[in-house]
Amino acid sequence: MSNPIITVVAGLAGCGKTTWIYQQLANKDEKFRFSDENIVYFSPGVGNVPIDKTRLATELPKVKVFGDGQEVEFFKHLAVANVVYIELGFYLELSAIAQILDNLTYHAVALVPPHLQDSEYHVWADEIVIGADTQTSFAQAKLWRASSTGQVIDEDSLHELWYEITHGAYGTVTRAKGIFNVPDGRSLYADFVAGVPSTDFLELDLPRHLDGIPQSFSGLEVLGNNLDEASLRQTLEDCCLSEAAILHYQQQVKETLLEETKA
Repeated sequence: MSNPIITVVAGLAGCGKTTWIYQQLANKDEKFRFSDENIVYFSPGVGNVPIDKTRLATELPKVKVFGDGQEVEFFKHLAVANVVYIELGFYLELSAIAQILDNLTYHAVALVPPHLQDSEYHVWADEIVIGADTQTSFAQAKLWRASSTGQVIDEDSLHELWYEITHGAYGTVTRAKGIFNVPDGRSLYADFVAGVPSTDFLELDLPRHLDGIPQSFSGLEVLGNNLDEASLRQTLEDCCLSEAAILHYQQQVKETLLEETKA
């Protein structure tokens, strides 16, 4: 049995690690339909807020995706995989990958902003990829995460919350991303990097959930300075709908979709 081709990707927050991996996986996923290639993605260190893992699993269902708590399953698939991508969050030491993979050989890729030179990433990496022009100093920055799995967020309130997060209402935010369930049954992905042109919310390729409380993952991750975590958490909770409101919205959407089908 041949060893898998393992690629480990690291870099600063917001440089585009997940986007770059997605592009590589999407190309391999396209070939996957013509082969028996076993493709694996692993993202350690994200705890109970696996935003990137969830997005990749949704967009590339043929790729086997693993995160924290799934280490045993990951290593089982690693033993039979052909291609493996591991994404190291900026908050993990580069040396962590040696502990994870033991003595396995891997190709190290670092995504860095255009202005960064002679960094620890340049020493560590086998390949340098120029990513988004994000800031390089996170000495005072703090990472805040919150899971909202089982919650549905009013969509107008969500847009207002996202505007506040990205315009300094809760501190100076460098990076923010999240997945949110909204009343019409969709799951929306949001992504913000300071200094990079903003993008619209992305609807994940999932069937609409219109039957009670959704159990699919949702959550928010914010990196910034002087974050008002208490206000951020409270506002996020205030955006969530009651179970009665969720059921009411779902019934309305079902009736609308039924009328559209009859038309």
